[in-house]
Amino acid sequence: MKTYTLKKISGTPNWDAIPALNIDTPFGEPVDIQAWAKLCWDETGIYVNLRAREKHIRCEETGPLPMVCHDSCLEFFFRPTESMAYFNFEFNPACSLWLGHGWGKHQLVRLLVEDEKELFRPESYRTEDGWGITYHVPFTFIQHFFPEFKAYEGLSFYANCYKCGDLTAQEHYLFWNPIEPGVLSFHCPAYFGRMILGGE
Repeated sequence: MKTYTLKKISGTPNWDAIPALNIDTPFGEPVDIQAWAKLCWDETGIYVNLRAREKHIRCEETGPLPMVCHDSCLEFFFRPTESMAYFNFEFNPACSLWLGHGWGKHQLVRLLVEDEKELFRPESYRTEDGWGITYHVPFTFIQHFFPEFKAYEGLSFYANCYKCGDLTAQEHYLFWNPIEPGVLSFHCPAYFGRMILGGE
């Protein structure tokens, strides 16, 4: 199981000072695509910065209930507690969100958050060789589903970060922590890595 420690911050994240984890394990044939994640936290929640090096960016899913996994997509799945219940945040370059909560691919409930732009504050960006997205997951949002959840320095939880693109020019599936062998599914909470809320 891989481990990543989230640095505690004060104020706006300085992403240059946050260490990256590599989303670099492919499912199937290797592709000319790379991805990274940086995460940090403060008393309000978790900050996420996902970035991809990708030549041919697909961004077509922008309507209601978008299937963003068909596009160039960066994803953060996490289990806040020892329960196998998790959230999946999936974004494309248009900041279109597929958000779910549940115990597996076939037990997920899709969440439609009325004020999602204000709540999660997603911002996408383009680079010379790809794109990325930043957003914020408030602890109050997590506690709505997990009332027992309390954030503190040293707390560990479980998570995985993914890069995919079902209908992109190069179909691809990359992940941080190894998934169930031989199974192409990101919805494997037993195979998430460990993340720790660290200090400043």
